[in-house]
Amino acid sequence: MSDQATDQATEAFVAHRNLLFTVAYEMLGSAADAEDVLQETWLRWVKVDQGQVRDQRAYLVRITTRQSLNRLRTMSRRKEAYVGPWLPEPLLTAPDVAEDVDLAESMSMALMLVLETLSPTERAVFVLREVFDFGYEEIAAAVDKSPAAVRQIASRARRHVDARRPREAVSAGETRAVLESFQHAVHTGDLQGLLDLLAPEVVLMTDGGGVKQAARRPIVGADKVGRYIIGGTGKAEGTLTLDHTVVNGNPALVLHLDGELEGIITTRVEDSRITGLYYVRNPEKLTHVESETPLTLR
Repeated sequence: MSDQATDQATEAFVAHRNLLFTVAYEMLGSAADAEDVLQETWLRWVKVDQGQVRDQRAYLVRITTRQSLNRLRTMSRRKEAYVGPWLPEPLLTAPDVAEDVDLAESMSMALMLVLETLSPTERAVFVLREVFDFGYEEIAAAVDKSPAAVRQIASRARRHVDARRPREAVSAGETRAVLESFQHAVHTGDLQGLLDLLAPEVVLMTDGGGVKQAARRPIVGADKVGRYIIGGTGKAEGTLTLDHTVVNGNPALVLHLDGELEGIITTRVEDSRITGLYYVRNPEKLTHVESETPLTLR
């Protein structure tokens, strides 16, 4: 490839990098794996004859999707050996991500866990169609299926996700208000105040990855969850602080123990009560919560 062609390829890759990372992250739930996918995409992209590329954006997304599908299949084996619940890797995001309702909803911990229940191809099709609004022809080229097959997969994946996603969208303001009450209850050790915030069927998932102490299985039910949280924070050896932040475009809490990063808590809120609590403690998954990660649907 000539220097000019390399410069053109580099310029195109850099221009679409945030989109490609967002596609890979939505498919994988892991920033570290998304970065690896982008590296693999770049290595393949610089070998492409640019004169044969009609739509650089579509071509790059196609490479990224195929590499993400390959990575999804290897990740499934890692998850089988993972210690305790596996949660997506949280990302500190800029305010403009929170303002993009579609992007914020698609990246919420609750929805990303639903996406985990799809097959790799279903997840790719759902993400490209429902999140990024790609056409069936473009998706077909990316997942190596016919447009007719992609339509069927998209319909099946949409039904699957709709049956499991929160019934109605909750505003960032409502979620933030619930988190403020949660923060106050934890700080004051107010078990009853915490129970008032938790839905009866609330589920708590804690991801320590075998590195940090965490529940090996999901904890279900307001009383068990409330006592686990109040009991755990009460035993903390040091000064525990909970501060507000924005993770994956949604309000969240960041925990510090004696000033050291301890974890991220995100929630699923329905009818002003918490139905899902997701606590990421694995240090390997906390490398993207101290500086903003740029994301985009375009």
